[in-house]
Amino acid sequence: MSAPSTKIAEAFAVLQPSCRKTAAHALTIVRDGVITGEGPTTKGRIHFSRALDADDAAWCARILTATAVEHQPISRAEVEALFEISDAAAERSDDGRFDELLAKAVAHHAASESGLPVPPRTVALSPDTDIESWAPTKAMNIDTKVLEWIASQMRGKRRTNRALATMVATLVGAAAVPLAQLPGVLDMGMM
Repeated sequence: MSAPSTKIAEAFAVLQPSCRKTAAHALTIVRDGVITGEGPTTKGRIHFSRALDADDAAWCARILTATAVEHQPISRAEVEALFEISDAAAERSDDGRFDELLAKAVAHHAASESGLPVPPRTVALSPDTDIESWAPTKAMNIDTKVLEWIASQMRGKRRTNRALATMVATLVGAAAVPLAQLPGVLDMGMM
């Protein structure tokens, strides 16, 4: 095994989740690597602080689709860790992979929290799977409290995740529910 491959294998052994709680913790380690440019997820490569690259997005995908959690819905703690990673990254060089992963993870969490069926994480989070093929398209199927929580996570962020903002706007718009019934769900200024 080459040196970079060995370092990735060693880091993944440390970050291999056994449940959703340890997956959320592993994501905070990725966040710390994004913030400092150091740590197990940055070993063997040049990584600047406050930067998110394709390797960071791949770390998040590996953690979220690990065998131990593949058939469990994505937890709120995991989504919160992803939002923290997004907030920590002042610069992006991942070709939008992280934003897509975040939007899909949020949709997976929202659907499962609302009692809707969700595909395994490996299917839902795959770059080859369109979010529209499985994510809910109507807010009437999504718990209002979940929508409010998502909106609160998105509000005031310096970086807008267009895929996520579009999904939330579609959910709210598709419901034909007056926005007054969903206080603060979406800051329309983000669009």
